[in-house]
Amino acid sequence: MISLSPTQRIFLAIEPVDMRKHFDGLWALASEKLHEDPFGGAWFVFTNKNRDRLKILCWDGSGVWVLAKRLEKGRFSWPQAAGTKLDLESTALTMLLAGIDLKDGCKRHGISDK
Repeated sequence: MISLSPTQRIFLAIEPVDMRKHFDGLWALASEKLHEDPFGGAWFVFTNKNRDRLKILCWDGSGVWVLAKRLEKGRFSWPQAAGTKLDLESTALTMLLAGIDLKDGCKRHGISDK
């Protein structure tokens, strides 16, 4: 079972990834590109080049979860940062999934029309 707690470790991959990747491919990205141990219980958030799809990889202690979301319109407002990953708090992930721009805290029409 998974649940998002306020203390959940969350790593957002800055660079877009091929959304055809699933369990093994996303696991490899978390390990090799983000340099984190997926067995550690963190959540790993990935998007595609168009920022209209998102996947979350997480380990719950007994197995691996891959959660996916595809927007019908708009784009996710993806943060930019130096490096390969950004540490997020659970509230920031909730805002991102709700279509709120993390830079200015404003809700975008649909998600984001950019």
